[in-house]
Amino acid sequence: MDKTTLGSSAILGIKTATHLTTNEYNWLGTIFYLSYLAFEYPQNLALQRFPVGKWMSINIFVWGIALCSHAACKNFGGLMACRFILGMCEGSITAGFMIVTSMFYTRKEQTIRVGYWFLMNGTAQIIIGFISFGVLHSKTGGFQPWQWLVIITGLLTLITAVAFWFMFPDSPTAAWFLAPEERVTAVQRIKGNQTGVENKRFKKEQFYEALLDPKTWLFALFSSLDNVLNSLTNQQQIIMASFGFTSLQTTLLAMVSGVVEIVTIFTGVHIASYFTNARAYVGVIYFLSTLLGILLVNLLPWTDKVGLLFGQWMTTISVTAFVLQLSWITNVTAGHTKKVTVNAIMLIAYCVGNAAGPFMWQAKYVPRNHVPWTVIGICYVCCMIILLIIRFLLWRENKRRDAEPPDTKYDDVYIEVTLPDGSRVERKVQKEYLTDIQNRDFRYVL
Repeated sequence: MDKTTLGSSAILGIKTATHLTTNEYNWLGTIFYLSYLAFEYPQNLALQRFPVGKWMSINIFVWGIALCSHAACKNFGGLMACRFILGMCEGSITAGFMIVTSMFYTRKEQTIRVGYWFLMNGTAQIIIGFISFGVLHSKTGGFQPWQWLVIITGLLTLITAVAFWFMFPDSPTAAWFLAPEERVTAVQRIKGNQTGVENKRFKKEQFYEALLDPKTWLFALFSSLDNVLNSLTNQQQIIMASFGFTSLQTTLLAMVSGVVEIVTIFTGVHIASYFTNARAYVGVIYFLSTLLGILLVNLLPWTDKVGLLFGQWMTTISVTAFVLQLSWITNVTAGHTKKVTVNAIMLIAYCVGNAAGPFMWQAKYVPRNHVPWTVIGICYVCCMIILLIIRFLLWRENKRRDAEPPDTKYDDVYIEVTLPDGSRVERKVQKEYLTDIQNRDFRYVL
């Protein structure tokens, strides 16, 4: 919810109060993702080095302070500094969630679980719509509605940070809500994933393998192109206002996008889980629905405000494909260091798409915005092609492995490990701790 405060603040008076030009407002969206980009890999290294839940809680706490600090900003420079800090902290969240999800849930369960925590994006749009509607009725002379919005959401974030510190588990072996025997069961039940659990030792060979793996870069390209539309988060209410709706009406109409996101993500992840090896196909189908929305926004007469509104709401459907990709990349990547590296690369690409997107929305394209909508449409056609290419490559690799003789390379391999008391012992390498390329028994989910 607090990630969408900039877009909500746009119609609550922040642009006037801080004297923002269109280009400066776009930069506030871009600086967030440039900072996210710069700190993404350091954040992933920290997630590898420190307890996941504790590290995320620290970042959420700093985020909450930076968000509340928006209320004190009087100009573009102050807002840029706050947005930079927000981007820095955001780098730990999605990656941390993906790591924890892969540690607690089987590959079959992960698609739905990732979808469930992504449903909160849509829920957030609904809640912040009501908060925005409420603060628009505030009558505090020295404190404007947009300032109330960032203070309220910032305080909620600080409360969340405290809850994370005490309640969010770092791994199944440290889950406070599980009895000791249940923790053992939690680790044993995900061995079938053959993707490993938390391991604080950085493995260079897994890092290099991630860089040389073609699917890493295909997922990264998809992530970059898919998130060009994410710039709409900060433009949505401005566009709705251009349709002729009042500020109060816009705060409520924007909530419908949240409802669309909830419905489409919920249905998408369940369909992808119900049908075997259907992630790419489900993603393509949902992209087609989004393309229809883009066509409506571009081609309907400007006088058809309702049709234009429905077209814009439909563009939210595309989020489903990104959610499916997040769980898919976790399903097909094994080895903790490799997962951390692939997550970082994918989220760096995510930042590139998000950082480039805001600059499409130039004042000269208003009100129809044909150029940005066309760019987004082209990006989505490319995304559909990439999904199908990834599926084909993984299908072909599975076929190749099915034809191979049983893999016995790691059946009797031992490594030397250092115990907490300083003694060294030999420990057998188990296949579930190998990477997806090393372990020839690993089969890719399609």
